Amino acid sequence: MTDHAHHTMPAHGLARQTWLRGLFMLLFAVISRVAELVLLTVAVLQFLWTLATGQSNARLSAFGESLSRYLYQVFCFLTFDTEDKPFPFSDWPGAAPSGPAEAPSTGGGDP
Repeated sequence: MTDHAHHTMPAHGLARQTWLRGLFMLLFAVISRVAELVLLTVAVLQFLWTLATGQSNARLSAFGESLSRYLYQVFCFLTFDTEDKPFPFSDWPGAAPSGPAEAPSTGGGDP
């Protein structure tokens, strides 16, 4: 009987951790839906800004990039790719210092 109780304790602890992670997953699934709507809004605003001025808005671009990185972190957590919980349990991801990602080189440019 003692041996049985000893073996069920780690399984119970593991089940509790799994259920707790499931609650966090539910929370981040809801957050991701809201963040996707915000990202769509940023995209529409960026489009309208570009129509009106002929160039993109750097602040909207930086925010859109950091929000995209945040969504990537959320999706990695939701798919068990990482155990690190995204913001607000970690720092907000900033935009890359070099700006938007550049297209890969085809190797046919100047030497």
